Amino acid sequence: MHIASTNARFERAALKQPFGFKGGYVTELWQSEVQLTDAGGQKSTGYGTQSVLWSDARVFAGHSEAGGNALMFALTDYALTLLQGQTFADPFALFDTLFEPVHRYACSLTRRPDLRTTFTLNALVAVDFAAWGLYVRLHGIDRFDTLLPAFSRPALAAHNPRVAVVPIVTYSTTDADIEAMLEEGFFVFKIKLGAPGSQAEMLANDCDRLSRLHRLLGPRETPHTPNGRIPYYLDANARYEHRDTLLALLDHADHIGARDRIILLEEPFLEDDEQDVRDLDVCIAADESAHTDADAGRRIDLGYGAIALKPIAKTLSMTLRIARLAHDRGIPCFCADLTVNPWLLAWNKAVACRLAPFPGLGLPLIETNGHQNYRDWEAMRRRLPHPDAPWNGIRNGCFELGPEYYAMDGGLLTQEQAE
Repeated sequence: MHIASTNARFERAALKQPFGFKGGYVTELWQSEVQLTDAGGQKSTGYGTQSVLWSDARVFAGHSEAGGNALMFALTDYALTLLQGQTFADPFALFDTLFEPVHRYACSLTRRPDLRTTFTLNALVAVDFAAWGLYVRLHGIDRFDTLLPAFSRPALAAHNPRVAVVPIVTYSTTDADIEAMLEEGFFVFKIKLGAPGSQAEMLANDCDRLSRLHRLLGPRETPHTPNGRIPYYLDANARYEHRDTLLALLDHADHIGARDRIILLEEPFLEDDEQDVRDLDVCIAADESAHTDADAGRRIDLGYGAIALKPIAKTLSMTLRIARLAHDRGIPCFCADLTVNPWLLAWNKAVACRLAPFPGLGLPLIETNGHQNYRDWEAMRRRLPHPDAPWNGIRNGCFELGPEYYAMDGGLLTQEQAE
């Protein structure tokens, strides 16, 4: 791949209401778009969704919302200046060439020498997807299975007919919202913890919310899980500063009869808190802290029992490496969201449906909450190839992916997103 020219732009996508997590709130998400053109005139477009609050909450807190987004987009644009006139064997080579200099620039630009790696990875998503798009066009690849490098194929060998869809329960989600999700057939819920305030205030609010949600969800039955109960996926977003605070939350869950519903507890501790979590008696999952395959390996060594894959936030190139490592270590994976647009959800789905079913559930997991949060979700969804195809809708809390989907991967590799 010889990169003859590049281009980039972004759109500001408004949310229905402020979206609260990590102790903060976002009101819009910038959608980045990158175009790469090779020496022969072949073009490819890659898309990304920026999430400054998710990738480094300190940057989010230190700037206006637009200012933080502008910093991240500046990294995307800087990466393109490094690609001009360069030749790469494949997208991995392109990614490996870019990452270190872009991250150094990111640390300088944000004035944070300890900037979280995910900030730079998030900025590179659109570039990476554009590189993969150019690669498949130059090599005539039209199937996702063929796209996968040999090292990652064992980790993504399944063709599951159904994938469990996980909606999100944020600080502002109402009881009526949850009742509506239940009526739609959702049966796994991602519950955001780590409420704003001091550690004591956070714990009190998290316990209250868990009690309220368990009163709503606890009595419900579902035919989709082995025990007929609705499982909970808790996301603490690294807000728990002390082990005793987390143990108090788990004791509360035990007290109200909710502990055995917790199939995942994601990122309870700060990234630099490298305590062993094996004795917590719940599956602790790594998301933000598993920036790279090396980071994921360190988390596994500390007893983390699951890894969130995010090609839509950490690049497809890095995700394939993380998936290979987790598979080799016998650690289950699932796909988590970044409140991404429908096109990126399609990429996440292509990865999620090839993962082994999540233990205790019998289905692979994919989180998606864009339909809950974007003001113009339906208009964005209409830009997909085959927007009305059954695999683009959620039925009984699942994506249903039959042979027709796997025959064409939903048009993911053969069509650009409609303008």
